[in-house]
Amino acid sequence: MSNYVRNNLISGERIEYETTYHWVIFFSWRALFTLFIAPMLDKYTDQFAITNKRVVIKTGLISRKTVELNLSKIESVNVDQTVMGRIFGFGNITIIGIGGTREAFVNIRKPLEFRKRFQELC
Repeated sequence: MSNYVRNNLISGERIEYETTYHWVIFFSWRALFTLFIAPMLDKYTDQFAITNKRVVIKTGLISRKTVELNLSKIESVNVDQTVMGRIFGFGNITIIGIGGTREAFVNIRKPLEFRKRFQELC
């Protein structure tokens, strides 16, 4: 799943946790209008990983956006879940870095596990 993450590991770094989008992304107008191609591309090209040194998130296939924050430079990982999100195990994560950096990602599979793994490494 994480070719980008694996190809960009630094010396002594190892992947501790990986996740992806939840299957709920296939139940949207965007999915319907693109014949389910857009969410399929998102699911298989976007990568969310926590290593022993940083959080690495890559989104996009052709135009790429990457977020790479050292664990020591992250103030908090916030999780927002609706009732449906709690029932089915998906939610939104917002990573807040030192200096006000704020990155939000929606419909992530097991967001509480993502936050827990982050907290275990800090």
